[in-house]
Amino acid sequence: MAFDNLSEKLQNVFKNLRSKGRLTEDDVKSALKEVKMALLEADVNFKVVKRFVKTVQERAIGQDVMNGLNPGQMVIKIVNEEMVSLMGSETTEIAIKPGNEITVIMMAGLQGAGKTTTTAKIAGKLKQKGKKPLLAACDVYRPAAIDQLKINGEKQGVEVFSMGDKNSPVNIARAAVEHAQKNGFQVVIIDTAGRLHIDEGMMEELEAIKAAVDVSQTILVVDSMTGQDAVNVASTFDEKIGVDGVILTKLDGDTRGGAALSIRAVTGKPILYVGMGEKLSDLEQFYPDRMASRILGMGDVLTMIEKAQEAIDEEEARKLEQKMKKAEFDFDDYLSSMSQMKKMGGLSSILGMMPGMGQMKMPEFDEAEAEKGMKRTESIIYSMTPQERRNPSLLNPSRKRRIANGAGVDIAEVNRLVKQFEQARKMMKQLPGMMGGAGKRGRRGKFKLPF
Repeated sequence: MAFDNLSEKLQNVFKNLRSKGRLTEDDVKSALKEVKMALLEADVNFKVVKRFVKTVQERAIGQDVMNGLNPGQMVIKIVNEEMVSLMGSETTEIAIKPGNEITVIMMAGLQGAGKTTTTAKIAGKLKQKGKKPLLAACDVYRPAAIDQLKINGEKQGVEVFSMGDKNSPVNIARAAVEHAQKNGFQVVIIDTAGRLHIDEGMMEELEAIKAAVDVSQTILVVDSMTGQDAVNVASTFDEKIGVDGVILTKLDGDTRGGAALSIRAVTGKPILYVGMGEKLSDLEQFYPDRMASRILGMGDVLTMIEKAQEAIDEEEARKLEQKMKKAEFDFDDYLSSMSQMKKMGGLSSILGMMPGMGQMKMPEFDEAEAEKGMKRTESIIYSMTPQERRNPSLLNPSRKRRIANGAGVDIAEVNRLVKQFEQARKMMKQLPGMMGGAGKRGRRGKFKLPF
């Protein structure tokens, strides 16, 4: 995951700061030297790092901090605040024109950055917000680019306007806007062609599209795994055609994360969204404060709550809560709970957003093994008949042997799952208020996953 190494190193620095009762100026300078090295290793722009460390140091060696009751915590607070400032302080939304005016968004970026997929992701986000977007297929050069957009558009339930690969991108963009005007679309999102490298031909084409249609927002898609190159690409695009915002893709990959910490400071352009996976739902609004919290190991509870709200159907949650309270929870419900966890991004995604958990090295918890365990559990449940899933009391030894053979596991695993399941049901019956729902507390909420 992005920032793993950076987070670990920063947390080690902060651990040393917290252990000191009083801080000297040398303590602060020594800690910030380590912070500086960690940021540089994360591929953060050198000038950005230099400014960042200087600002933190000036604030950290002030009288209020050095003479405070907990100077170590104050230094950490300052680092957090300056990191938020570095990434833009405020969340920036894509600007949509009011009323019946059509907003034209032009997506730009180099080939391989994930621009076409991100274009469809943005359309899905706008649709969720009640807008009616139209995707315009203007990448007529890359093989299968138009088909890719059509497939993703269909998955998102968004119309794709295409004139094939024989027309010029400028004519397609112009015709797409006319089609939108006649058919009640509020937003046109233009998927333009990328290149392996920045060249004049690409820039001229983008300029021609902007001249032909009234582009409201030019959004640049950059691959965060390219580190400083992503920042350089953003700077060049902004100089040539003007950029209103940036979307960082592949932030879930093995990247050092320097682009996220550098782009705003170097280009002055806000990061709008970050791509956290290949699924069309894996696009997160960029919140500088939440990202800083993740980097510093403080978690991101708000994003976790939002993901839960998107993943969990409220009516289904209420029914499941009632079943749990009455100890009527069955294996079908268990499968449903695991499915909802997957929609939230799985165990690794959830752990990464929990305070103090993102980078913890827990010998008793092996993430990969836990994911495998969930898959084995699914296999066991799917090997049961519908009647067995609904009525676990039917599971006698011969049925368990059949289920174990069907799932390809030892019968001991089936016995263990059934035992854990029965224990969970007993506990739910004894603690009807544990689900965080209504009950005597009169508070509505989501159910907790039973594993």
